[in-house]
Amino acid sequence: MKALLGMLGLLSLLYGCSGGGYLPYAPRSLDSLQISTLVNEASLTTGAPPGLVRAVLMAESAGDPSAISLAGAEGLMQLMPGTAAGCGVSDAFDPNQNVQCGAGYLKQLLDRYHGDVTLAVAAYNAGPGAVDRYHGVPPYPETQAYVARVVSAYRGF
Repeated sequence: MKALLGMLGLLSLLYGCSGGGYLPYAPRSLDSLQISTLVNEASLTTGAPPGLVRAVLMAESAGDPSAISLAGAEGLMQLMPGTAAGCGVSDAFDPNQNVQCGAGYLKQLLDRYHGDVTLAVAAYNAGPGAVDRYHGVPPYPETQAYVARVVSAYRGF
């Protein structure tokens, strides 16, 4: 029983905030070259920093374009249906549409928070309303862990 609880604890640490996991690459993930191509194209189009787009993508889905969270977020950048609709996305599981929309939304958040990566990433996870309400990163353990993980990965890209 103790071994089972330890295994479950380890899995919970590896499991990503949005349901896609945060392993270097998920079993159904795209390869690194495909991810780089998607990220670079979306960054050129939207103006979002490529390293930040990649860090969010990996935190959200571990590169799995078929990822679905318990909250209903879909695809590589874990788009909520309203966000996807706002971008005109017809298929949230299409990697090109998904990453373009996610990168564009991330750029909007960076602009909203005057380039503050920490606040933009917190808003990507918890929503801008929560960031505004708390005047910073919300005190949600999931969001705080997510921000630390994404910002650390961004520094590494």
